[in-house]
Amino acid sequence: MSRGVDEKCAKMRAWVAFGANLPSKTGEPAETLSVAVQDLRDMGVTVRRASRVFETSCFPVGAGPSYINFAIEVETALTPEALLALLHQVEARHGRVRKTRWAGRSIDLDLMAMEGEVRPNAKSVQAWMDLPMSAQTTQAPDTLILPHPRIQDRAFMLIPFADLAPDWTHPLIGKTVQEMCDALPDVDKSEIKAQSGLEIPVN
Repeated sequence: MSRGVDEKCAKMRAWVAFGANLPSKTGEPAETLSVAVQDLRDMGVTVRRASRVFETSCFPVGAGPSYINFAIEVETALTPEALLALLHQVEARHGRVRKTRWAGRSIDLDLMAMEGEVRPNAKSVQAWMDLPMSAQTTQAPDTLILPHPRIQDRAFMLIPFADLAPDWTHPLIGKTVQEMCDALPDVDKSEIKAQSGLEIPVN
């Protein structure tokens, strides 16, 4: 293996969630995230598609401006760990500093899933999925957890994900993205507003 490239396998699809609700040194959230997509392309990641762009209320409500959210589908021969490292590089390039959980962010890139990969193992992923809400505000994993342990709970992840891969099946839950999305409370989904005037260029 060389520089995080998995030489045993063909390229795999992965899905990345993008979000921001504060300006960065690059510009306003939509501009920052658009440039971040280009950054990934410049780093050699093939960006296949982007979801619609959505506006999402900040959580907790009233804690800050609304977020701009979308997701992209990429294709890469990188390992999941190497891809995550690239995402962190892009965040740092735009001024992201990881200090406080659930604080306003100038850029937030989350690796949601990579084909059927489970990292580091099913037991660890399940433990993070089962973490109580009170602990989620203070605890963060120090290693890659894949699939992302919160995708099944978050409309702002699942709705863009469903634009790209509605039939992707969670390897632990056994449900598709569309099924997980349909299971969310209507009130959660109603807070995710598609922005018809915004598009993310992928070519």
